[in-house]
Amino acid sequence: MHATELRVALFSGNYNYTRDGANQALNLLVGHLLAQGVKVRVYSPTSRRPAFAPTGDLVSVPSLKLPGRDEYKIARGLPASIRRDIAAFAPNLIHVSAPEFLGHRAVTYARRHGIPAVASLHTRFETYPSYYGLKFIEPVLIRLLTRFYNRFDQVVTPGQSMASMIQQWGVTTPVSIWSRGVDHQRFRPAARDLDWRRSLGIADDEVAIGFLGRLVLEKGLDIFADVVAALQARGVKHRVLVIGDGPARGWFAERVPDAAFAGFQRGDDLGRAVASMDVLFNPSVTETFGNVTLEAMAAAVPVVAARATGAVDLIEDGVTGYLVPPRDVSAYADAIARLVQNDEARRAAGAAGHARAAAYQWDAINQTMIDTYLEVMKRHE
Repeated sequence: MHATELRVALFSGNYNYTRDGANQALNLLVGHLLAQGVKVRVYSPTSRRPAFAPTGDLVSVPSLKLPGRDEYKIARGLPASIRRDIAAFAPNLIHVSAPEFLGHRAVTYARRHGIPAVASLHTRFETYPSYYGLKFIEPVLIRLLTRFYNRFDQVVTPGQSMASMIQQWGVTTPVSIWSRGVDHQRFRPAARDLDWRRSLGIADDEVAIGFLGRLVLEKGLDIFADVVAALQARGVKHRVLVIGDGPARGWFAERVPDAAFAGFQRGDDLGRAVASMDVLFNPSVTETFGNVTLEAMAAAVPVVAARATGAVDLIEDGVTGYLVPPRDVSAYADAIARLVQNDEARRAAGAAGHARAAAYQWDAINQTMIDTYLEVMKRHE
């Protein structure tokens, strides 16, 4: 079978209405698929004012706002109109990117119609409840997720750490790797801009510790704030540079009142913002890959991150940055202080990260997804 014979129905919980790392990866994948002659149709909730224009044909699935997080939507399943659209498109492969109602209905549709199905992992949903005082739900979610992924013909994860984790849960479906790439024209050391930093009140000789991402509790904002307080208590001079926005901004601003908040940055402005950091601090344990970690590395910015899925596949501890036990405030402060107080060590770690990031090229990485599709089709036949 050739790639041009593939007809892929892609189901996403959020393809373009709110910008995040998962849908950026999916849109880049669809662009690559279309360029290789693959027929693609995307099914997702939509909004009147999406964050960006979608790549490919996007079909709007009826949805409701997610309670408590109204920036996100949840599909109400597959109504008859959507099932008719799927039948008219006649996919020979179904790709599901999130384990919510739409994903469950999509894999059920695939099973009923004898269509092979692939699932991709983008977010560690089982970790979310603990940030809202509901950690007791985590074992239940893991059982549900294991059951969900065992309904597919193939599961793809961004790295080996995620593959090993879901296999330990009990996922017996074949697992392969679909990594992530980085735009090396955008995320590069030369994008650093001291004038831009000065406009935010950051002096040239101040070491900027950066946060990059949506300002939501599950990104580890509590740990970030506690570590900043620990650095201040130790007398480690620094500035905090926050790139992003979200519902927890007010809460976070109270915890780090001296931080420079640059808000959402897009396109080349985002590349400039990342390169203008001196250290990226990423305490999140919800990442399956960590796009922000790779973007910082490409810009020669060393990273201090939680020793968790995603980061362990990217960071070489003590070489390109530091991996720290999750929620260990003192250890985080130790690692960041080393980089803040030693210019040579910081530059060396940044250069090592830049060299490692060079291997992550989107075209080659997205081609592995086509190879996976074709392998699944071959097994199905």
